[in-house]
Amino acid sequence: MMTIRQATKQDFEKIWPIFHEITVANDTYAYPADTSKQDAMTLWMAYPRKTYVAEEDGKIIGTYYIKTNHAGPGEHVCNCGYMVASQARSRGVATAMCLHSQKMAVQMGYKAMQFNFVAASNAKAVRLWQRLGFEIVGRLPKAFNHPAQGYVDAFVMYKWLEN
Repeated sequence: MMTIRQATKQDFEKIWPIFHEITVANDTYAYPADTSKQDAMTLWMAYPRKTYVAEEDGKIIGTYYIKTNHAGPGEHVCNCGYMVASQARSRGVATAMCLHSQKMAVQMGYKAMQFNFVAASNAKAVRLWQRLGFEIVGRLPKAFNHPAQGYVDAFVMYKWLEN
């Protein structure tokens, strides 16, 4: 049974292999492939407002962060990033984390969620986010340099969370 809870600093040792695997692949996130463990900890644990982990049988199989997308007049919009361990993909982990993040966002006072840079080549994620109610509101032509496909578009995706 999978549970989602707020991450602790001690969890980063188990988050790091997931973060590292995804950034080294360089095909979904716009983090440098050589992001150091210390920089990853800052990006994933210190900078966001909150970080969560998905656990199954005591193992961290996924993680996400939530942070304010822009301060001031845009502070009602949050941004999230999700990572799932390769051995846990296609099992609903990203779906569960995205649904959880939307509930947490509303509890934290956010009214909308925005994904700033979704590689168009990450078709599985794009379909998932759309299925969960996100719309493509912007297209950045050739903004993501995919290691196999070359320059592909990136999407800005958005969902208003309040009814």
